[in-house]
Amino acid sequence: QVQLVESGGGLVQAGGSLRLSCAASGRTFSSIAMGWFRQAPGKEREFVAVITWNAGRTYYADSVKGRFTISRDNAKNTVYLQMNSLKPEDTAVYYCAARVDVIVVFTSWAKLQYDYWGQGTQVTVSS
Repeated sequence: QVQLVESGGGLVQAGGSLRLSCAASGRTFSSIAMGWFRQAPGKEREFVAVITWNAGRTYYADSVKGRFTISRDNAKNTVYLQMNSLKPEDTAVYYCAARVDVIVVFTSWAKLQYDYWGQGTQVTVSS
């Protein structure tokens, strides 16, 4: 019933910027947190950033700190990822994820099991 749809991916030159959006839809939607992950061909999926829904606390992977910014619009049930100073190594399929169930055991936002995933949007950074 819950769908996550990413948009905003595309081709950009190194040093450029791109803004990704993830819209959550469904009759009801209430998430604990929404995050972004990415996966390059032949590599494992990696955590990028997450934002808590109520307080808006943000957490980032070391590889994107200072370059990426995650934000949310509660009224639109949408999360954004502003990506600046893009590098070729940022090339990957970017996935939006949502945690809906109450967190009873927490280790880290990166290792947390998310309940819903989008189909992904391709981001390609050329040099």
